[in-house]
Amino acid sequence: MPVNPFRKAIREGRPQIGLWCSSCSNVVAEVIAGAGFDWILIDTEHAPNELPMVLSQLQAMVGGTAAPVVRPAWNDLVLIKRLLDVGVQNLLVPYVQTVVEARAAVGAVRYPPEGVRGVAVLHRANRFGRVRDYSSRANEEICLILQLESRVALQNLDAIAAVEGVDGLFIGPSDLAAALGHLGDNGHAEVRAAIEDAVGRIRKTGKAPGILASVEADARHWLAQGCTVVAVGSDLGLLARPSEDLAAKFRK
Repeated sequence: MPVNPFRKAIREGRPQIGLWCSSCSNVVAEVIAGAGFDWILIDTEHAPNELPMVLSQLQAMVGGTAAPVVRPAWNDLVLIKRLLDVGVQNLLVPYVQTVVEARAAVGAVRYPPEGVRGVAVLHRANRFGRVRDYSSRANEEICLILQLESRVALQNLDAIAAVEGVDGLFIGPSDLAAALGHLGDNGHAEVRAAIEDAVGRIRKTGKAPGILASVEADARHWLAQGCTVVAVGSDLGLLARPSEDLAAKFRK
């Protein structure tokens, strides 16, 4: 059972630079996995990704520089179980607001008696039975990051961070902006202040702070503030804006 390098890195406080992947393409996943990023987020919450597609992207990323991190569509025991069985080691669970929800996420990624993850004998995660110590070591090598995206989540931040088995807390700036009454304005002063406060509080808990910041200046700011898990863009952003710029050059 190999040590999970992504989990090890964030526990040691080493910044991990990532890219959001929403294209649902194994070809794109293979290209960006070898680009030099530390991690790639395969999104199934806001992208039309289903389990077989996620599996093909995981396979395509083998041999790249980036660790796959998968965001399930919801904090759901069955969804998480299926992702774990196809080999996902790093999960970013969306919209966690309470200690009860945090404990549910921890339980979903851990085998009994620490959790309630279902047990299968042969699956991709244990290399079809070839990793002999998988069952005994899986719990300690799964990385669980919870996404905080609401006022309630920020109010419960310290209690959520105290839940054993949580490795990091990730700020969802767009949903948080909406929850604070500033839909579409992630840079609003109230939103920025709330994120600044949350990052500082997360750091004090000893858990890894994370954020998505597609503007370079913002990403560098949050890194300077101590964020460990930082996504600095997305595959769709890299495709959409440059393709528009290229087309515009020839329309003129």
